[in-house]
Amino acid sequence: MAMKTGKEYLASLDDGRRVFAEGEELKDLGAHPQFATALKLVAEGYDRHHRPGKDVSGPYFAIPRGPGELKDILELLLGWDMVTVTTSQGLLALLTAAARVRPRHPGYARRIEDYFAHCKDNDLRCVQAITDAKGDRRLPPSRQEDPDVYTRIVERRPGGIVVRGAKLHISSAAVSHELVVMPTKNMKPGEEDWAVACAIPVNAPGVSIVNTSYAPRERQADFPVSSRHNMPEGFVILDDVFVPDERVFLAGEIEHSGTFAHSLGLWERLGGTAHLAEYGDTLAGLAQLVAEANGTERVAHVREKIAEMVIYATLVRGALEAAIANAEASPEGWYFPSELYTNAAKHHGAAEFSTMIRHLHDIAGGAVVTAPSVADLEHAEVGPFIRKYMRTKEGVDGEYRTRLFHAIRDFTADAYGGWQLVTMLQSGGGLYAQRLVARKHYPMDRAKALALALAGLAEG
Repeated sequence: MAMKTGKEYLASLDDGRRVFAEGEELKDLGAHPQFATALKLVAEGYDRHHRPGKDVSGPYFAIPRGPGELKDILELLLGWDMVTVTTSQGLLALLTAAARVRPRHPGYARRIEDYFAHCKDNDLRCVQAITDAKGDRRLPPSRQEDPDVYTRIVERRPGGIVVRGAKLHISSAAVSHELVVMPTKNMKPGEEDWAVACAIPVNAPGVSIVNTSYAPRERQADFPVSSRHNMPEGFVILDDVFVPDERVFLAGEIEHSGTFAHSLGLWERLGGTAHLAEYGDTLAGLAQLVAEANGTERVAHVREKIAEMVIYATLVRGALEAAIANAEASPEGWYFPSELYTNAAKHHGAAEFSTMIRHLHDIAGGAVVTAPSVADLEHAEVGPFIRKYMRTKEGVDGEYRTRLFHAIRDFTADAYGGWQLVTMLQSGGGLYAQRLVARKHYPMDRAKALALALAGLAEG
């Protein structure tokens, strides 16, 4: 067992994987501008965490054994690149699923633990491949015109299975080592072939990844956020991929088809809430800065909007703290965040996120999308005029205010901002899924008892 350096990580990607972007198959990921920032971020993460010697591993392989350790992992997670975050969340989700399937399927639980050890021993990065193409949403998997629109087992061989399908919205798949495939939903009798969970190397025969990206191609100075933080989005094709038995975690047991999705949803929603809390504070800070730059910080409606943003950020963070404080132990001694508080926190944070963006744009004004570029600021002839007319008051020069508008646009109103808006809503499943889980875990019997007592209808 040894930890990889950034150089060793980059070398490990030259493994025959099939990656496509913008209409061509890429033979050298590092040579394509869409992947430059992502590879740099992940490689830097490897170098930052690297420790020499054997029997060492990164903190992203830590298994929390108490609320304090869970909180420590979440605080560290905010500083990790997306690939490292998804590795931690995905493997913890697998362990959560292992704890839940162990009573009836101990063999699957052991395979999951062995796979966790394999990733840890080889310092691998994993992504979770869960969302299927789904075809006609009105129909279940077994009644689709094309049965492959939900990933399924097409052959059972001695020593393994063959799977076919596609997984969509798989962030950073092309720059990771492993795909952890899970059912996208709970399967019913007759849908056993679609109840499949397994781990597949990115370079396995039959795997292809088609990528899109919100990475800016030019005018890097005008994109202070996305030029430094971006990852490719993968459309993963599984064309008759053989998976050996030791990497199969579910193969037809429909009673646990939803276990993996629910386990992953828990950890993705917890991580998403941590980021929402951080972004809530960032949005409030941007709103205050641009209000001060515009000279509107004392205007009543501006103050009210910023106060609402402060309350939003505080409530999301408070619910996140409650999810950790009410963490629950598995029989193995692993700690998982509270289902109730995690789902309620993520729902509130995601549902109100767009309103916070609206407040910021309303406070900032139209220059969020019309401010001249940094190159124009630096132009010998027009630059002085831009500085003159973008200035508002003592201490707020035109360049500072222009760059502040660029930061707001990049973070909330351009390609990266659009990606954020959709991702915050959909990560860990949509709002409806979070409402379902929150309702399931809410102590409704206690609430009913309180109501009956209030009405004088309680027995005894």
